[in-house]
Amino acid sequence: MSVNETIHTENFAWNRQVYQRLKLALSLGLRRQILLAVCDDLHLRNQIAARLHSTLAYPVGQVLYQPGDGGGISTPAYPRLVTLRLNVNDPNPMVQINQWLANYPPPIVGASSENPGRSLPIPAFQIVGVELLTKQPVAVQRLFLHYLRLSEQYFSNQESSQFLETSLLFWLPRPWFYAIQQSATKFWHYRTGVFVFAGEPTPTVDNRGYPEHFANGHSLDLGNLQDESILNESGSPSLNSNSLEDFSLSTEEHTSQPEPVHNATNSEVLPVNVPHENNHNQPTSFSHISHELAELVKATISNNINQNGDEQWQPQQLLWVIEQLHEKQATPAEIGAAYQNLGNLYRLRIEQGQSTIENLMVAILAYQEAVTYDDNSPKLPDILNDLGTLYWMLHRTPGTSEEGQVCIQQGIEFYHLALKLISSTVQPDTYARVQNNLGTAYGDLARFGQPVENWQKAIAAYQKAIKYRTASTDPLKYAACQNNLGTAYWHLGQNIEPVENLKQAIAAYNDALTYYQPEDEPLKYGMIQNNIGTAYWNLAQYEQPLENLQLAIGVYQEALKYRTPENAPHACAATQNNLGTAYWHLANLLPNNPEERHKYLQLCIHAYTEAVTIAKILSPSSLNFDLLVTHNNLGLAHYQLVTDSAITVDRNTLSQHLESALDNHVFALNGMAEKTEIYQTTFNYIVKVIRTFHNSLGVQGQNLALSKIPGKLMPEILPKL
Repeated sequence: MSVNETIHTENFAWNRQVYQRLKLALSLGLRRQILLAVCDDLHLRNQIAARLHSTLAYPVGQVLYQPGDGGGISTPAYPRLVTLRLNVNDPNPMVQINQWLANYPPPIVGASSENPGRSLPIPAFQIVGVELLTKQPVAVQRLFLHYLRLSEQYFSNQESSQFLETSLLFWLPRPWFYAIQQSATKFWHYRTGVFVFAGEPTPTVDNRGYPEHFANGHSLDLGNLQDESILNESGSPSLNSNSLEDFSLSTEEHTSQPEPVHNATNSEVLPVNVPHENNHNQPTSFSHISHELAELVKATISNNINQNGDEQWQPQQLLWVIEQLHEKQATPAEIGAAYQNLGNLYRLRIEQGQSTIENLMVAILAYQEAVTYDDNSPKLPDILNDLGTLYWMLHRTPGTSEEGQVCIQQGIEFYHLALKLISSTVQPDTYARVQNNLGTAYGDLARFGQPVENWQKAIAAYQKAIKYRTASTDPLKYAACQNNLGTAYWHLGQNIEPVENLKQAIAAYNDALTYYQPEDEPLKYGMIQNNIGTAYWNLAQYEQPLENLQLAIGVYQEALKYRTPENAPHACAATQNNLGTAYWHLANLLPNNPEERHKYLQLCIHAYTEAVTIAKILSPSSLNFDLLVTHNNLGLAHYQLVTDSAITVDRNTLSQHLESALDNHVFALNGMAEKTEIYQTTFNYIVKVIRTFHNSLGVQGQNLALSKIPGKLMPEILPKL
């Protein structure tokens, strides 16, 4: 038996015992029972809840309230257990229970002319769906805990609501179990049983630059231009046998980085006049602060032991201040401000490049606590915007795609909440900034699914931002938002209505370009030129191919004036790669003009060679195009240049280009995984080049070719010659 099997067997035995205890507790029919079932495995939770329901209850709607022939109740059947899913829009379980009882009151049984009869017992209720609150805004989560605190009066009052005349079972994942324990203490105090089931957590989901930097400490506005590819090699159209089957194209989109809405003074960490390690009265534990938050703060301190003393202990001091405020029963606004101070400290660290998961989580938890204690703070829109961006940043950290998607969705929720509190007419700059952030978040969400819908939402958000972020008030941010809009249209054009959306992208890019002077902003100017070139290249696949490819080549060449190997090697390599691809397609549009065709193939080879030469000094993982595909493309261009029937070359030229083709294909093959489609395609290119060596240069040429083949490939290649 494997270790995993052992764990599974132990869990099964444990869960079976816990289930029997829980079933017994519900079967006793005791009054005023508050039972908490803790289970992180939603599949297991659903199984157990369904089994309890099928064992202890039977249908009420179909049996009890269907009129019989006489118009009365056909049977006095009534459930002993009712399962309710928490309404996440208004998470008040007590209201839901009372509403159910109002709809289905206990029937009277045994009534006669002499006997008034008696009502059947009120059923027990099990509440599922609390885990869905994790995806809801903080305000909704806080509301749920608020309702639990309100219900405490029922537990201390004998004359209470009738639903407490029976048992109440809450199904909770561990985070919500701990939240209730810490934030609804009296409700927790009145519990009569806790049943913990073993199982792995299930992500609570319904079925990857940063969005503008925290610019100058002002905002998390998705607005500063960055170089990031918006087209992977998989985005290429299918090509015929005479073209670059595996070409890759790269362009730089503006993945804007959210900036905080508020001014730097609002995010300043206030001085804390508290002695640290020498203060004997400083608490060693925090009874009023979330255990998760306290532990994360401790982790950030131990992970930054190289900081000076004040920087290292400042977070601990802030926790102490918060704890003291709790103990003094300070006002919610004072406690909320203290939590915001803690969030600001970690936000400043993140601005300085320390964007670790721990720092992000401390900032998020601190800001969420600030909102919880003071949701009337005038700084609330600022905090909500920053929470949106912090969640956006969190989705870029390592983890599963499901976790990343949930983080983006949570960030979007916070942006929407912030927008509800911002007047577009009174605060146009702030409104535009949050809309711009929202557009970037929807763009990243599109990578997880529903691309058309999410890119359309991104476009709508960018358009609203542009409406209030005008060229006259802030030309550079207006241009940045136009670049974002162009990228969103480009992506939408990969899914629907390509011609219309690509033209919209080109228009937006050109609008953005007018506000960047190349002598002042050479890299951003070159980036947008590269984006325009890629949009024209893409448009050439649908209409006016010759004209649009020539336009693409022109703007790529303009971009390369500012994207040089010296000042921007990654960007230069990407644009050279794009230029090579455009030259290739242009050459293949001219089958009846061998001189022009030959010229464009030579230019294609030069551009690809420049790309791979620059890439050799860079890390492959830092490139936003597939270098192996570019080597394959370069090999194909060398091969076509000397095998085109309309072009005549001497033997030395033929041999040189065939050698270059073979070298590039072998290089590409060595970097590919075996038994993949692209590996087999590249292998076939190699065989084809070796055969051409033999057919054109004889045995001597074939031997030269075979001398370039790795020994491990020889047993597979020789039988194919």
